[in-house]
Amino acid sequence: MSLKILHRISGICICVFIGVHLANHLWSVFGVKEHIEMMNKLRVYYRNPVAEILLITSIVIQIISGINLFISNKEKAKTGFDKLQLCTGLYLLVFLFIHLAAVFGARLFFHLDTNFYFGVAGINTFPLNLFFIPYYAIAVISFFCHVAVIHAKKMQYVIYGIKPLQQAKIIITIGVVITFVLFYGLTNKFKGVEIPEPYRIFSK
Repeated sequence: MSLKILHRISGICICVFIGVHLANHLWSVFGVKEHIEMMNKLRVYYRNPVAEILLITSIVIQIISGINLFISNKEKAKTGFDKLQLCTGLYLLVFLFIHLAAVFGARLFFHLDTNFYFGVAGINTFPLNLFFIPYYAIAVISFFCHVAVIHAKKMQYVIYGIKPLQQAKIIITIGVVITFVLFYGLTNKFKGVEIPEPYRIFSK
């Protein structure tokens, strides 16, 4: 099986999880309780040994294959879309590595439930939010940009008069809108939410 095929298959697995993960975060606009209730329902499907092993394996494959593909294609990238695919892919590889290490580190060493409070502790605490807000925002937008570029390259059909390149731009626009909605749910709307003491460990 070629590196590209492995990268594609692992990417699809990760995309499914990210889609569910983002949907859960979007649910935060309805309230903290609602967000956590939705998270507990979704965890039945993705927080079990089989799903976690599949996800971790996919991320490891994605990182290794992604680095190789970046090195082999960086000189070939001529168009803006090619460069966007490489740059967003590289950022996502770094983000996935850091995010995975942070989540499992919090669970294994600090015995924290990586729930709503784990996510909002950093983006609602100054000066940590100076790092975490752009860190998460760029990750979400990079994900949609990466998907959009691949869509533009692989899609061969015009939908309701909208060409693949225009479809890709719509995907990017949706990504930007979702990013703003996410931060509305995780910051402004819940500015008055009290973050439990265990989640303040890194802000002391």
